[in-house]
Amino acid sequence: MRKRFIAGNWKMHKTKEESLAYMQEFRQYIQGAKDVDIVLAVPFTLLETIKKEIENTGIGVAAQNIFYEEQGAFTGEVSAAMAKDFADYVIIGHSERRKYFNETNEIVNKKIKAAIGKGLKVIFCLGETQDERNQGKTKQVAETQLREGLAGLTIDNMKSIIIAYEPVWAIGTGNTATPEQAEEVHAFLREILKPVFNDQVAQETRIIYGGSVNPENASAILQKENIDGCLPGGASLDPQKLANIIKSQ
Repeated sequence: MRKRFIAGNWKMHKTKEESLAYMQEFRQYIQGAKDVDIVLAVPFTLLETIKKEIENTGIGVAAQNIFYEEQGAFTGEVSAAMAKDFADYVIIGHSERRKYFNETNEIVNKKIKAAIGKGLKVIFCLGETQDERNQGKTKQVAETQLREGLAGLTIDNMKSIIIAYEPVWAIGTGNTATPEQAEEVHAFLREILKPVFNDQVAQETRIIYGGSVNPENASAILQKENIDGCLPGGASLDPQKLANIIKSQ
């Protein structure tokens, strides 16, 4: 039985003061939540603050990105080892990184390997654009991103991977994939994991959904057999909304 996984992605939002006010509310709202892994993905500037705020709560914290080199003259970048000082997880391959920073599957693969090498767990994002869906290429794109993103990883490495299917056309647009659309791709990704790794990895790997998830649609999405959680963005900026998603049945 795969444990539910909910990660709130704050993206480029919140100052230190705002994050402290958020956490004061959030801790109260999630009291009683059980059988779920809760993670907050926050900007680098807030990692240390949030790490202190979640101490002894069971909540995890994620960085939103890393660079694949261990150190060097890479102004503005943060290595996996640096992130590991404060974070348990890191988001890699988010569509916004692919779109605005031209991250390729090769770069995503390097980052995943760097993260795992330093003991970080990875929330590995993939998904198709609207044009690709319109052209009937959803599964083709998803399979390519999955295979190339996980190239060279071992069966043991997969214990540190959470896959997030996030159709680009649904992110921040309010256009959520229907539960049926999401389930179809999740089931497909699980089938692809079998020949790439094995049946056990396919069965045990958690695959979550991201793309305009909110308290109103979360329950229907999370009821699907192959959907093990979600990666809300905008809704996670409101502590009560994120808590309601976490408690969705």
